[in-house]
Amino acid sequence: MTVLKTSVRNFLAHKGRMALSAVAVLLSVAFVCGTLVFTDTMTATFDKLFGSTASDVTISAKKVDDAQETGRPDTVPASLQQTLLKVPGVAKSYPDVTSDQVTVADANNKSISPTSGAPTIVSNWDPTETKAVELSSGNTPRGPTDAVIDADTADKHHLKIGDTLRVIAAPGDFHVTISGIVTFKTTNPGAAVIYIETATAQAKLLGDSHAYTGYGLTAAKGVTDDRLKADVTTAIGAGKYTVDTAAETKKKDKDDVGSFLNFMKYAMLGFAGISVLVGIFLIVNTFSMLVAQRTREIGLMRALGSSRKQVNRSVLVEAVLLGVVGSVLGIGGGIGLAIALMKLMGQAGMKLDTSELTIKATTPIVGLAIGVIVTVISAYIPARRAGRISPMAALRDAGTPTDAKSGRIRAAIGVLVCAIGAVALVGAGQSDKASSGGGLLGLGVLFSLVGFVIIGPLLAGVIVRAVSAVILRFFGPMGRLAERNALRNPRRTGATASALMIGLALVAGMSVVGSSMVASADDQLDKSVGADFILQPDGGQPLTPALVAAIKSASHMEHFTEYAGVNAKVTLPDGKTVTKQFSAVSPTYADDLRLKTVKGELKDAYAKNGMSVNEAYAKDHHIKIGDELPVTMIGGTPTKLRVNVITSDDTTVDHGAWYTNLATAKQYLPADKQPLDQIMFAKAVDGQAKEAGASLTAAVKDYPQLKVRDQSDFKDLIHKQVNQLLYMIYGLLGLAIIVAILGVVNTLALSVVERTREIGLMRAIGTSRRQLRRMIRLESVVIALFGALVGLGLGLGWGTTGQKVLASQGLGVLQIPWTTIILVFIGSAVVGLLAALLPAFRAGRMNVLNAIATD
Repeated sequence: MTVLKTSVRNFLAHKGRMALSAVAVLLSVAFVCGTLVFTDTMTATFDKLFGSTASDVTISAKKVDDAQETGRPDTVPASLQQTLLKVPGVAKSYPDVTSDQVTVADANNKSISPTSGAPTIVSNWDPTETKAVELSSGNTPRGPTDAVIDADTADKHHLKIGDTLRVIAAPGDFHVTISGIVTFKTTNPGAAVIYIETATAQAKLLGDSHAYTGYGLTAAKGVTDDRLKADVTTAIGAGKYTVDTAAETKKKDKDDVGSFLNFMKYAMLGFAGISVLVGIFLIVNTFSMLVAQRTREIGLMRALGSSRKQVNRSVLVEAVLLGVVGSVLGIGGGIGLAIALMKLMGQAGMKLDTSELTIKATTPIVGLAIGVIVTVISAYIPARRAGRISPMAALRDAGTPTDAKSGRIRAAIGVLVCAIGAVALVGAGQSDKASSGGGLLGLGVLFSLVGFVIIGPLLAGVIVRAVSAVILRFFGPMGRLAERNALRNPRRTGATASALMIGLALVAGMSVVGSSMVASADDQLDKSVGADFILQPDGGQPLTPALVAAIKSASHMEHFTEYAGVNAKVTLPDGKTVTKQFSAVSPTYADDLRLKTVKGELKDAYAKNGMSVNEAYAKDHHIKIGDELPVTMIGGTPTKLRVNVITSDDTTVDHGAWYTNLATAKQYLPADKQPLDQIMFAKAVDGQAKEAGASLTAAVKDYPQLKVRDQSDFKDLIHKQVNQLLYMIYGLLGLAIIVAILGVVNTLALSVVERTREIGLMRAIGTSRRQLRRMIRLESVVIALFGALVGLGLGLGWGTTGQKVLASQGLGVLQIPWTTIILVFIGSAVVGLLAALLPAFRAGRMNVLNAIATD
């Protein structure tokens, strides 16, 4: 009880000094809890949506793995309706027609499809589909040109009843008029949803008036879903269709969304883990400095009879109190963060209702456990150090002496760990395969990071002196004092800088990989792509036949090249059958893509019943020129294709692709399995590129999902996509860097307290407040630049190795983003300067006499 009272008293007495450590715990726990609350809320919201829309039993077409991309959903025959109505236990049967392979444009020819990646869904109006919505204005579809639209999409695009919409689908384009607006009962999953008349949906979405995409069955009173499923399966034949109960349908829908939610959840938790790791350095520094500042107090406790265990326990109890306070505040902050994320998703089109906020019992438990455990682990070493303080040594000394022997052992271990990391990174860079290289890269990153953290104090002595020689020499005596203060406790300086080092190393590494990705793509486009125009729809939708016809109507063109993905089963020479996607293209693709080959000429891959295989796969599976491989197009008939070409893997464009002639692929597929083009290329007549571009733009003006891009435009698109990914990563890493900045502030603040008497003496002998503040600011800048130099250097090593590992995957150009690196370095100096403002201000305002009298 005495230990607890002492710990509580000490905690309250030093609560100001622990404030920033508590903020670090708060931020880390908030990130974790916010992620859990946000993803749990999304999961619960989708569960409610799926539960409200699922019929008692659903019948749909049997799923075909790796089916061809035809732009039309799989169907079941309309004649099945009569059979279903005769099944005992079926109260009602509702035919369903739904397609998400559509683009919808308003009267101004602007797409109303979501830009967030969510689909545009057009469905027939029936009770099964409309369980999740209610009509808020207007009327349901009563004729072939009527349509009902969801309120969120209508509000976003300023649509109202009477407005005309154009639906672009594979069977053809058609116009509808908005007759009603519906509101979601649970949430808008981010999709643009439009309902039309059933007969119109059959004809316009499926191109078949004798088919539906499925049926929703309502069970008669007293009939269970499982019983109804069994009876329906018996009536229509087992294995012919997919028959699911409401629970099974809900689970499938949940699994589809769950894969995305889990990826997002674990990615965000990964970045939260980085902030937790950075926070550990802050807490270790805090307790190390508090223990050092209380050396005399602890020594007196030992002299009065306190055992080592009691002193140790006293410090750990303070850590528990810090962890509990920070965690409780962090849990509240996490809920606020989750609400903010929900609002952000609303801006992107997915409106999540905050009234459905889901906080599982495990979330605060996880948050509290993380905060307390991390804080206690961080405080353990300082606590042990406090327990080892000798009563007499403490009464004679104002601080804890450095153990030179332990410092040498630490340095030796750090050098060894760094060497292991360096060997792993070198091995990764020299690896022939990305898989093995990736494993070595991961080990290299881990060991080099840990190694640099361990040898941080050793590096501090070298790098701080070097930085000081370049920067601080211009600031006279205050610069020299700042250098000595930074070097006074290398272990503390190293720990403070290491927190910043981790975040900046990851930023630098990702920057190198991202820049190399862009540079490699640019290089390959310049070297390989001979087409003048690249035509690829936004949003991942395929090109409809009408759109292809419009493209081909453009003038001033030498040729057009179609490009489709065709899935097929291929039997290899060793007898193993695998599923591969062929890039089925027009023969002119040999002119549009100047791809290097190992054997054969690329044009031969497009000969009748010809194909190509990429270099690495051919080597691994002993495929050679002249081999005839049995191939069955999914949904089509078997044939044999002759390997005429082995392509080089030294490319970014179409890396690893297998080619065949589009006409060959279509020859072995029935009419309803013909794949739609994913992309098209166009080559202008020499000297007429400008006229050709204008003609293309005019030809596709009615199709808002397509933008005509030349090579320069396509490069800009790649740059934008890569930059969006990098900015998102930088944003997530920003929390770790904020925690690291707090560490610098905390170290300086505690250092000022530790040097109170020294500062008083400096003021007494003539040091001005301005000089004192400058000294502390320069010390902070040096520590920040130390962390930046080590972090950026480490990150450059990681990024360079990552590029070497991915070189076999087409990332052949190493690009160092020097502008980003320099800006980050300068930004680190600014961060150091800002971090020192408050500690420097407090130091400058100290009362000289009180400071000198401080023990």
